[in-house]
Amino acid sequence: MAHLLIIELPGGNDTDIIQTAIDRGDSFTFLTADFALYQQQPAVNALLQHAHACINVPSFDMQAVESQVLAAHKAKPFDAVLCLLDIRLIETATLAQAMGLKYLNLNSAQLLRDKFSVRQRLQERGIAQPLFALATSNQELKQAVDLIGLPVLIKPSDGYGSQNIVVIEHQDDLAPWMSPLEDMLPSRADYGLGVKANDRLLVEQYMQGVVIGCDTLTQNGQHTLVGVNEKLFFEPPSFAIRGGCFMPNKGQFKAIEAYVFALLDAVDFDCGATHIELMLHADGLSLIEINPRLVGAKIPRLISLACKRSIHSDLIDLHLGRPVAPFSEATEVAVTRWLVAAEIGTLAEVKLPTTTDSRIACVEILKHKGAPVRPPMENADRIGYVMSCAPTRQEADQAAENFINESILLYS
Repeated sequence: MAHLLIIELPGGNDTDIIQTAIDRGDSFTFLTADFALYQQQPAVNALLQHAHACINVPSFDMQAVESQVLAAHKAKPFDAVLCLLDIRLIETATLAQAMGLKYLNLNSAQLLRDKFSVRQRLQERGIAQPLFALATSNQELKQAVDLIGLPVLIKPSDGYGSQNIVVIEHQDDLAPWMSPLEDMLPSRADYGLGVKANDRLLVEQYMQGVVIGCDTLTQNGQHTLVGVNEKLFFEPPSFAIRGGCFMPNKGQFKAIEAYVFALLDAVDFDCGATHIELMLHADGLSLIEINPRLVGAKIPRLISLACKRSIHSDLIDLHLGRPVAPFSEATEVAVTRWLVAAEIGTLAEVKLPTTTDSRIACVEILKHKGAPVRPPMENADRIGYVMSCAPTRQEADQAAENFINESILLYS
């Protein structure tokens, strides 16, 4: 039985990594900056009762964190450290290094927490990038937009989860009375858990095409492409993801695989999971961004359904230094679709269809009665999801779409 250090939970409520540890028979200690956030959620709190210990450091001051973690490590040594949250990547790498545990090296962790620096590194390594620039003031932001030209995409260099993204496509959008460039900084964006945006904005050429997510595992610098998830978006100006189709890698993604591995080598990625978003367009492949952790938004469940094994368990084994077993050919296509509000209001009830369709594999409602809802602008606006699994994409798509179309939302 291994002893794991688990740091925070994605979204503040995604307990799949904890449930996997419990199912495996591993013990775990939970580290957080806000234990009350988890305690006030009955389902989350119930699982945390299984923890060997919980370490709460409200400020997440690294000196205090390291002192308490190393004391816990001395009392009952940790065999692995896991964190699925971008904003704690550097701290986790620091702790892993201090304890001699397998994790992404600290230099790469620091690099990957800044999207502008990643663009710079890849360009230096000869991997073509869209036009891009850094802005740390509103004046620099205007200069960057003038330099790159429209259309442009602006996002926090330290951001994650498709939050706080702005696209400017037309010259009319830059009129002084409506231009977002006049007062974007300081942003005062709050990422939660006491983490604020550093107000470094990445300005880049806006690309259009098909968005795909590539999920990888890396052990001792050797990469595995687990599969590819084609993403579907709601209509602009929304940046929320409507769903996707995860296709396990059976050797059909050679060109994508080579490109993804070149990206990982360029940033010296040596240990862990990544979710790499690419744009597939007429000229080939372009990087959107490298997310240096296991994909979020419940997609690990989608991967596990398609691959017929737990990707969370694979991740635990990887950080324990155990060989990750080869992926089987006996896989299916897995599809997800998200349930969203059609109007602004307060959620009164979600009526789900009664179905006997064996292709429906997982349903979860994340917002409940009394929650404020609106049509989706970002991923946080989504209400729940359905996952389906079938031998073909057409079958899986049909099952998921039917389920969403038959669901009913009531507002108060």
